[in-house]
Amino acid sequence: MNDKPHLDEEALAELQDVMEDEFGVLIRTYIADSRDRIEALRSALQKSDADAFKKSAHSFKGSSINIGAPRLGALCIEAEKAGNEQQLDDAATLLDNIVMEFETISRMLERSLQH
Repeated sequence: MNDKPHLDEEALAELQDVMEDEFGVLIRTYIADSRDRIEALRSALQKSDADAFKKSAHSFKGSSINIGAPRLGALCIEAEKAGNEQQLDDAATLLDNIVMEFETISRMLERSLQH
């Protein structure tokens, strides 16, 4: 997983070209939605709700890959698989990794808006 970059600069540049003036809105929306998704993952884990955990991970995976965050997307794939297999024993560590990676890319995305 560490072979994947935090952000795919090429994908991000393409997105910026396509979105033009709306790029900042897209990034801020992604960051806000991601915080909600992390809370949904945390809530599902506290309730031991593997199905809700899987669904939250699935939607987080899609948005992360679309925004150009392949490492976060890969972590979400692992979380989705854990939920799908009803294996939430190690999911707390996985969620911690997702949160750390999200914090890293959200800082990088915020910096990209300042340029």
